Amino acid sequence: MRIALIQQPAGSDREANLARGLDALDRAAGSGADLACFAELAFDPFHPQRPPDGPPLELAEPIPGPTTDALATRAAELGVVVVANLLEGDGGRTYDASPVLDADGSLLGVTRMVHVPDYPRFHEKRWYAPGDRGAPVYETAVGRLGVAICYDRHYPEYLRALAVAGAELVVVPQAGAVDEWPEGLFEAEMRTAAFQNGYFVALVNRVGEEERLTFAGESFVCDPAGAVLARAPRLEEMILYAEVDLAEVERSHARRLFLPDRRPGLYGDWP
Repeated sequence: MRIALIQQPAGSDREANLARGLDALDRAAGSGADLACFAELAFDPFHPQRPPDGPPLELAEPIPGPTTDALATRAAELGVVVVANLLEGDGGRTYDASPVLDADGSLLGVTRMVHVPDYPRFHEKRWYAPGDRGAPVYETAVGRLGVAICYDRHYPEYLRALAVAGAELVVVPQAGAVDEWPEGLFEAEMRTAAFQNGYFVALVNRVGEEERLTFAGESFVCDPAGAVLARAPRLEEMILYAEVDLAEVERSHARRLFLPDRRPGLYGDWP
């Protein structure tokens, strides 16, 4: 399977951002991608870099809705599985949400960010309600996919829940800023999660200078042994490609040893 991670900036014009994303999908499919992934809030400025000026619902859209409809149409035309991310409005609440679209354009489901942070330049509790759909894994045309949206990647119990549910690949849509973390720490975190859980991890970060944040890029893919297969450059708009063989999942240490040897009855609330 060939993965495409679309590392792109987003300005204030949602239609222009979506058009850029659809063009990237065309280019990814033309380069043989089977799966294309977008970063967190890929088609909007990163809203939570400041507290909301009004009700967040005014900037949200439903799923399905205009953005997912456009992506679904293109996914079906190209025969590509798509994982996106947007500000979802539903029932008077807003969520940090990743729709998963199969290669025929069907909406398989929506993962909502479960753990919501709030600290300077990331005022997310004022924008998002906590996700209420757990840690779903989707049967797609390319394999069993899970999604860990940005902050959720810091929770080992969430990442383990995806493994227990049979994920072969975990997509991580992220909005990671320059100098937000010690160099190499977040990559090391994902490499460790891949090794401990026996799946591939594809982290796709946004890029570009915005009002209060500059997003770093540096998207990457790692295998179930924790080795980095591909890494995008810092601060550069691009599509990162990686070839993955999901047969490696069942051969991994985690699937042969770690998961079978678990003793979940002793772990309290852990899955």
